[in-house]
Amino acid sequence: MNDDRKHLTQREVEKLIEATKGSRHEVRDRCLLLMIFRHGLRVSEACALRLDQVDTESRILHVVRLKDGLSTTHPLRSEELRPIKAWLNERAKIEATDKTFFLSQHRKPLNRRTVWLAIRNYGELAGLPLAAHPHMLRHACGFALADQGADTRLIQDYLGHRNIQNTVKYTASNATRFEKLWK
Repeated sequence: MNDDRKHLTQREVEKLIEATKGSRHEVRDRCLLLMIFRHGLRVSEACALRLDQVDTESRILHVVRLKDGLSTTHPLRSEELRPIKAWLNERAKIEATDKTFFLSQHRKPLNRRTVWLAIRNYGELAGLPLAAHPHMLRHACGFALADQGADTRLIQDYLGHRNIQNTVKYTASNATRFEKLWK
């Protein structure tokens, strides 16, 4: 495992999420990985996510960015709502008083180390060619948005970057941005 990439491809993210199948925390971890990827969450942002930030009725996620990032409101898509609702149903059975969205088996907020270990293990189960970690999902989000044709400023806002230099890497290396030239 000596790949120098700092992100996962969209197919690798899918394989990582598929690797949760049959695991002890399948419902929570499937939701967690999808949310980190689709919203470009840092591991600390995912661990700190609170129930009142996830509004399934209005289909929005209030993203509170850390590291002096710009907090934003993101839409929740149908393919996200299913795992979110499944996790909320599972979470309700835990009968926790804590208002954190993602909880451990001990009814406490999920911690960074647990998420790191889970992603590393799911990466191995998925047969990924590199050692996966949470920030690779954030980077995967940026590259996936660039692949869809999102411009740098939109990706910057979505990921909560204050400095555009932190965002340029996603669009600068994207060959599809040149496809409309010379037609």
